[in-house]
Amino acid sequence: VDNAAQSEERDALFSALQSTEDAEIAAAAQKAIWQSWMEAPDADAQALFDLGMRQMAQYDNVGAIEAFDELILYAPDFAEGWNQRAFAYFRMQKYEESLADIASTLQREPRHFGALSGKFRILMAQGRARLAQKTLRAAVEVNPWMMERRMLAPSDE
Repeated sequence: VDNAAQSEERDALFSALQSTEDAEIAAAAQKAIWQSWMEAPDADAQALFDLGMRQMAQYDNVGAIEAFDELILYAPDFAEGWNQRAFAYFRMQKYEESLADIASTLQREPRHFGALSGKFRILMAQGRARLAQKTLRAAVEVNPWMMERRMLAPSDE
């Protein structure tokens, strides 16, 4: 995977996502962004990622976490490994572990609207509504088409 070309393509997709008024174009851009996020840096990383995703599909969160642990050790810069482990922790209601992995995801991919959405959901579950709204606002700036945008409260600033 050529990182420069992938990064350029992703920038174009985000730009389309933010500028289009066409729901179909937005949906296609979101799908393409997710696909690019799920492309691991090499075949070994992809195999670990795919294993973790299969575990997730079977709701084997513990097995998924084991696969993503291995993936993160092997390819620490691969943001989606952190994001999917965060999701597995979220499903187990291990919110602090999930938030830590979300922070690691966002460090590597600041525009990760999936991670931002997860952070929003955790903060809401923890009763941290103000911070949750701030997080959601940041997510909607990146992806104005997110389903969660309907949960934005009117700005109090």
